[in-house]
This record gives sequence, structure tokens and C-alpha cells, in this order.
Amino acid sequence: MARRVTAVGHLYMACLFILIISLQDSRGRASDTLTKDSPIYLGNTLVSANQLFELGFFSPGNSTKRYLGIWYKNIISRKVIWVANRENPFSVSDEKCSLKIANDGNLRILDGERNTVWSTNVRLQFNETIAKLTDTGDFWLNDTVSGSILWESFDHPSNSLLPGMKLGTNGKTRGNQLLTSWKNDDDPASGNYVVGLSAEQPPQVFIWVGSKPHWRGGPWDGGKFIGIPEQDPGYSELISLIPDNSRGAYLTINLLDSSDFRWLYLQPRGVLQMKYWNDDDNMWDFGWEAPHYPCDVYGVCGAFAICRNDKSPICECLRGFVPKADDEWRKSNWTRGCVRRSGLLCEMNESSIASRKTKPDQFQVLKSVKLPDHYHYFPNMDTDACQRWCLGNCSCKAYAFVIGIYCMAWTEDLMDIEQFSFNGEDLFLRLSYTESGKESNGVALAINLAIVGRELLGVIVAFVFCLYRCMTYKKGRKTMLNHLHSEDETISMDILQEVLNQDSLELTIYEFKQIVAATNNFCFRNKLGEGGFGPVYKGTLDDGQEIAVKRLSVDSGQGIGEFKNEIVLISNLQHRNLVKLLGCCVKGKERLLIYEYMTNKSLDTFLFDPIKRTQLDWAKRYNIIQGIGRGLIYLHRDSCLRVIHRDLKCSNILLDEKMNPKISDFGLARTFQMTHELANTHRIIGTYGYMSPEYAMGGVISEKSDVFSYGVMLLEIISGKRNNELINREQTYPLAHAWKSWKEGRGEEFMDQALRESSCLSEGLRCIHVGLLCVQDLAKDRPTITEAVSMLSGEIDLPEPKEPLFTLQRLPGTSIRQDANSICSINAVTTSMAEGR
Repeated sequence: MARRVTAVGHLYMACLFILIISLQDSRGRASDTLTKDSPIYLGNTLVSANQLFELGFFSPGNSTKRYLGIWYKNIISRKVIWVANRENPFSVSDEKCSLKIANDGNLRILDGERNTVWSTNVRLQFNETIAKLTDTGDFWLNDTVSGSILWESFDHPSNSLLPGMKLGTNGKTRGNQLLTSWKNDDDPASGNYVVGLSAEQPPQVFIWVGSKPHWRGGPWDGGKFIGIPEQDPGYSELISLIPDNSRGAYLTINLLDSSDFRWLYLQPRGVLQMKYWNDDDNMWDFGWEAPHYPCDVYGVCGAFAICRNDKSPICECLRGFVPKADDEWRKSNWTRGCVRRSGLLCEMNESSIASRKTKPDQFQVLKSVKLPDHYHYFPNMDTDACQRWCLGNCSCKAYAFVIGIYCMAWTEDLMDIEQFSFNGEDLFLRLSYTESGKESNGVALAINLAIVGRELLGVIVAFVFCLYRCMTYKKGRKTMLNHLHSEDETISMDILQEVLNQDSLELTIYEFKQIVAATNNFCFRNKLGEGGFGPVYKGTLDDGQEIAVKRLSVDSGQGIGEFKNEIVLISNLQHRNLVKLLGCCVKGKERLLIYEYMTNKSLDTFLFDPIKRTQLDWAKRYNIIQGIGRGLIYLHRDSCLRVIHRDLKCSNILLDEKMNPKISDFGLARTFQMTHELANTHRIIGTYGYMSPEYAMGGVISEKSDVFSYGVMLLEIISGKRNNELINREQTYPLAHAWKSWKEGRGEEFMDQALRESSCLSEGLRCIHVGLLCVQDLAKDRPTITEAVSMLSGEIDLPEPKEPLFTLQRLPGTSIRQDANSICSINAVTTSMAEGR
């Protein structure tokens, strides 16, 4: 009997234990559904069915306020993508807050005093509702009687646009389908910046600051926004613009697959980014952002002017126009724009036309530009009809014909024109016949023909004919190698192999179809970044090796000669601080360079990002500084070629998985004989801010040119500031701020805030000192790179630097030609324009 009681007792205890475990499991397992009987309290969350999204209470950053929000679950770096009570937070000390379904069926957030701080506030026929968090990140309030959705978070975005959400037209949307920035990283309240679509047809995507445009993406042509040049064929897979009869149109992001965490995010500082989760780096990254360059900011050059990121100054008046305010223009304040120099024919009265014998207005074509704002749209006109309409309308100032949009015309001031290095559209600018240049050229030709006698003209014609025959004969005898110096020629595998054999280079030549397969047909998702000479893609070869593919754009400006220059130079250079070229590929006009893949991309993507910069502690930064120096010592002294790089900048320093630096981009590099110290060039092409004075102003190249660039980078690494970024407090550039701080014994103020409290202070001050020695105006005053690296290690006493006046202010009247990556590039491997040597 005792044994039976014992057995029954054991069975009872086992059942009780299972019941307790099951109850605990049911309580611990988060649900995706909220009912009247299951409110959410502090510490509890809702989790979508497939564990993709989570909803609960949170406090951002150092805030003392508490909010209800939604974020991606199971991702270490929490990124809140929606906030309910962004304008009505409650204290972080309130631990009795809750989210519940009230008796009237609405969702309500209650504080500890049972006060409602937020509600869905919809009128309900029945009060039988439930709320659900979906795997798309949407939070629904459902009527259980009819099964209809009464309210959803997707109709009320905050600062993020997820796949499935709709970005609507400003002022014409149901609800509030616009993105609004947070005030700052600690405050989700509505900030100053708003993203939405314009109400015109076809619509444009805009960032507004208050009611003023801050950036625009140009009109939609059926597959893309034509004012965003970075778009490639994969772009159309990511977004769609869908017409809506009741609301004009709305923009959506397409979900490529269930593991594709990609969304648009509006930063508090007004920058719109396409965010995605980077599994390799285990962090949030972005594939595109705007505004990124100075010319991206709306109207920076004012009316009737064009903005060029590759020139200095960046603004210039259109042909036939002059600055409206000369004094302000010379001070780099271009916002008042330009005015027409001489009137159009249609603006004159009949007597003026007769007396001046004025000829009809003409059109000048501006190629590859971002078309102006404030356009008229004529979808039924072909290009000839479009031109005729513009000529027949005296207020028409320009027209364009865009595939997918058709005729566009401008009758207002031409605002926000930007010159692109690739993509873009053709704009036909209306000019008077005199301003078009045709009249003056015709007069000059007539005068010249009158001066040149009939006999002399015959001699000239004969000479030109003979010269033509001679050139034709020589062209027919060109060798295959000569093809490499022609910008217009295509090259074949055989020609490339001949080049490699000629230079005794051992380099893999890949077939084009291999690279297409490795990059998934140059898919947008594989894109690492975009530079002035084309995009860079991540690829994986058949054997599993990861590669970075630089695909040179046909109209990029980097010709066959520069393509060969980079192949020849980098193939002969082997050093742990130089990027390794694995091979190349050509097919017709396609030119591809295949590099080893750098996990952490380029230095600028970390250094100038306020979040990523925190990953660069002093040890990493010092290792990067020394690694770049060692690479330069090899180029200048230890390699067989003796190479001057000429385009050293943070975007050309790549980082491997251990954050070790590798110098890249040798398209601009020059080789020197060991006995030569200086060389001259007539073309000054590079990146303003990194170029030495003697090169920028006189074309003189030497090892000290690279030392100057190294000094600029060194100071950027210490401060975390770009060399062209104004310091807010003093409105000075970082190099000027470095000199002043060091001279006044306050060098630590120049250092990045993240470094000031570490044990690196003395080493950081020494780096500032060395950096100032490297950026001195006169090349003879700068140390060699070998001396500079020794100075960093404390092996050499440091002399007093001289004040670098060239870096503190621009000389009047100087104009420096820049490459397309002159501000910052986000691509992993960039390239610069090169000159023939």
C-alpha cells in the first residue's frame, strides 16, 4: 500500500512540475497579439510571429523620457523604426506605464497615474478589437467583428520607411505619410526635416527643412528618379512609385526576400539613407545617402547657375549669364544666382530687332545634368514639338526630352542644376544668337577668309589633305599596344594579354562572364559604393574567394592609358599596406579591375561617420597612421619603381578585417628614376585639400607631395574631421584649427572627443605636431616620409613647424581642378583622373 501511495505521489509531482513549466513557458514566450485582457507593461514586449520585430517601451540614448516603439528583433544594434508617443513621452522613472486596449476599443498608452499620453483615437462601431505586430513591422488595430483594419502604424511613419509602407505626396495624403526626422539621437520628437513626394507630375522626392527644399531627387521617369545619379539597373528592384487616384502617387520599398533588412532612414541632420543590415560586419550600414556632396544641397548656386563637385569654386553661371551680385559671388555666397547678360529675340521690340539685325534664339545643350526644378510636363509631345513649343513661348527658358517622361519645359528661373560625372539628362538652354557663339564664330571665319588669299587658301587645303592622308596611313600601321592610348577604342583580351606580356606582368585575366556571375550581374545589393569613375561591387568567385570589382564607367574620364597605368604599377608593387590587384577584365568598352576584398571598406566610411567613428579607438587609429606611413616608405624608397601616389586621401585607404590600412588607387601615380627628385606636369588633377601648394599652383611633383597629403590625413584621423569641414565654434577649417590649438598649447582640443580622455594624449599631441610638419608650405621644410614615421615613434626630435598659410585660406584667383571624389567617397576602391607621362 505504501508503495502505491508513493507511486501516485511521484506521478502527481511529475504532473505538477510539467504544469508549472508549461505555465512559465507560456508567460515567458512573447506573443504578437494584444487583447483587452493582456496589456503590455514595462519589461514586456510583443514579438512578431517569425521573431523579426519587437514592440515595447524604451528610452533612447541618454534620454530621461520613455516611449513606446518598434525595432528589429535579434539584431545587436537596436534601431527604432517607429515611435508612438514621440510628442508625449513620460518620465523614465515611471515604472507603471502600460499599453492596453481600452473599453472603447482604442489603443492607449497610460502613465503611472492612469493618464492617457497617447491613443489611436479612431471612431469605432464596435469595441471588440485586438492589436497585432506583423512580420513587416506594422502594428495593426483590428475589428474582430468585421475583420477590418481600423488603424495601423504604417499610416503614421516617424523617421523610417520600411518595405510595405507608403511615402506620400506632401499635403495630399491620408493621415501623415511623410517621414519626419527626430530632433536628435536622444529625442524622437519631430525635428526640422521632412521627406515626401512633391504634388507635381511626375512627382519628385524631396527633403524639406521647414517649408524650404533641402534636397530633391528629380522627377520619376517610370523606373527611377532622374536626379539621383548613383542609381544602377538594380535600383528599380528596390523601389516603386505607384499612382494613386485619390492621393496622386506614393513611393514604396520592395522587399527582395525575407532576410533583406533594408529601409529608408531620415537622420536628425537631414540626411536620407538607405539602411541595410551588414552580416559581414554585424552592423547597420547604408548603400546610398543624400545629400552627400555640397552640390546636392538644393539651390546652393542660385538661379541660372550650375554646380560641379569636381571644380573649385563649385558654382559657375550658365553660358550667357553673369553673377547677380559680384561681391557676394567672390565671397563664395552664390545663392543669389545669375542673370541673363543680353535679352532674347522675343523680348525685343520690332525696331530693336530691325536695327540690330538680330538672328533667332538658339539652344545650347548641357549634357549629363540634374534637370532644374519647377518644370512643365507635356507627355504627348515628341522632341521636335517640345523644341517648337519652347521657341514659340517667350517665357520658355529651357526644355528637355526624357525617355519615360517626354517633354519638359521651364518658364521660371532655372534652379538647382548640377553637373554629373555619369548618368544625368540633356538640358537645352535657350540663348540669344550672340550668346550661343554662332554669330561671333561666323564673323571671325568671314574675316579670316577675306584676309587669306585665294592662292594661300589653296596651299592650306593641299596641306590639310596631305596631312590627313599621312595620319590615315600611320593609323593603319598602329600596333595593338597603341590602342591602349586611345580613349575611343575598345580593347580585346588579346590586346590586354599583349600588354601584360610586354611588361612581363603575371596577372589573371578574367572572362567577363565570370565577373558577371560573381557579382550577380552587378546587382545593386552587391554594390559597395560609387565613385566618380564608376561603381564598385562585391563579388564571390566560383572557388568562394571574395573580390571587389571596380567597373569603370564608359564616360568616366579614366581612359585606357590610366587603366594600363594602374595595372602596371600595382602589379609590380607588393606590400602588406598596399591593396592587392588580383586581375583585370575587358570586353569591348567594359574595363574591370579585380581587387582583394576589404571587409571594412575605406577609412572615410568610419572616420567621418559619428557612429562608426567610435569603433576607431586610439590603438586602431595609431596603427592606421603607421601602416599608411610604412606603405609610403615602400613606394618612395623600397620598391623597384619608386612611386609617387599623388592622390592620397582617406577614401583611398582601405581597411581589412583587422582594420589594417592598405593604400589603393594608383591611376594617378607617377614613377620616378632614383636620380630624379622633381617633375612637372601641366595638368593639375587631384583632390583639393590634399594637394601640396607646389603641385596645386605650379604642377611640381615630388615625394614631398605625398608627405603633404599624409599630413592632411594624419590630422583628419586625429580630429575625426574632414579637411574641408568648418569647426562650428570658430568657423575655421581643421588644419587652421590644428595650428592654432597647437601654437596656443591647447592641442588636446583638436583631438576627437572620443580620444581626449584616453591614455593616448601625449602620442596624439605628437601626431598633431608631425602632421603640422608635413603640411608646411615649402617642400624643403617637410620631412621625408621615412623621417615622419620615425618622428611618430619618438626616434627623432621634433623641430618647430612653420605656419601653413596655404592650408588656412585659398589664394585669390586660384582654381584647382578636382576629381569626382573630392569631398568623400563611399566606395571601397576609387580612382582618379590620370595624365599621360
